[in-house]
Amino acid sequence: MPFDLSPKIAFYEVTQACDLVCSHCRACAQRQPHPAELSAEDARELVDQLMEFPEPPLLVLTGGDPLKRNDIFDLIDYAVGRGLEVSITPSATPLVTSSAIQRFYDVGISRMAISIDGADAATHDETRGVAGSFLRSLEILEEARRVGLETQINTVLTPKNFGQIERMAERFEQLKIALWSVFFLVPVGRGDQLPRLSADQCEDAFARLWRQSQERPFLIKTTEAPHYRRFVIQQGRQSMQQKAALPALRPRPYLGLNDGKGIMFISHTGTVQPSGFLTTTCGVFPFQHLVRIYQDSPIFKKLRDSSNLEGKCHYCEYRNICGGSRSRAFGLTGNMFAPEPDCIYQPTAKQL
Repeated sequence: MPFDLSPKIAFYEVTQACDLVCSHCRACAQRQPHPAELSAEDARELVDQLMEFPEPPLLVLTGGDPLKRNDIFDLIDYAVGRGLEVSITPSATPLVTSSAIQRFYDVGISRMAISIDGADAATHDETRGVAGSFLRSLEILEEARRVGLETQINTVLTPKNFGQIERMAERFEQLKIALWSVFFLVPVGRGDQLPRLSADQCEDAFARLWRQSQERPFLIKTTEAPHYRRFVIQQGRQSMQQKAALPALRPRPYLGLNDGKGIMFISHTGTVQPSGFLTTTCGVFPFQHLVRIYQDSPIFKKLRDSSNLEGKCHYCEYRNICGGSRSRAFGLTGNMFAPEPDCIYQPTAKQL
């Protein structure tokens, strides 16, 4: 899909305040909000500017913990009233009460995402740094199902939980989620101290996630692993060659999306980045207009042009639907156009 004029998803980090101390936290969240956090007035102006895109994006309210922001329900009500589809990613803390979940539903949240990083409490709670976080996450998801609020689960895949993919998928099916979003670690924030999967392990994870996607009722997508799309296409071609029965096609709204290409991120203080994991500033809101930053920033424009990719990504026949993680390339090499470090695929021919 072309993403030159409008992003598909806009992530707004409403605060960096959070009561958890997750070992992989991109934001290095703290207990208290930053003194320069965007005001309520600024937040409403942010919503207004998102509505000026030719195709207004999905707005994802993230953090930190969005519930640490006092005006969060007013902001949701305003954004939904202006016509935006709004999702939210609260932290699994006592702030996510039954009444808070009911209010999310009442003010029009389209989906709530909760993080679960393991098939059991021991694995998850170690990652999140708070005992009881796993059980609290399950309670939140069950309560959301009770009130009719659609949910997704976000999981950061690491060597510690890599062996639990099947167990996690089985458990998540019981929670009636709509989507499982599997994050592949990027060395940013606290995550730069953690081991990540090797390229071979990534490929193994792709195969296992693909199998689960054929067996489970919920959708599975990857975050910061766009080369999973290449793997999925390869599986479809292999099935056709073998004349095997293809599974029913599911909508794939994220095909072609990448950092800065259909994605934009606005931090708690207004800095605008290609994503939350690609920590390079392309503009500052409210001093610059969001539409102008996304459409005209040299970095955004370069990221949307696959001819700027380097190494094997430059020649890869999947460059326009994958393109590799620009965040991981930047985090490991300092060059956002370097080849995807964790992809084993070798392009079949030089094409450009």
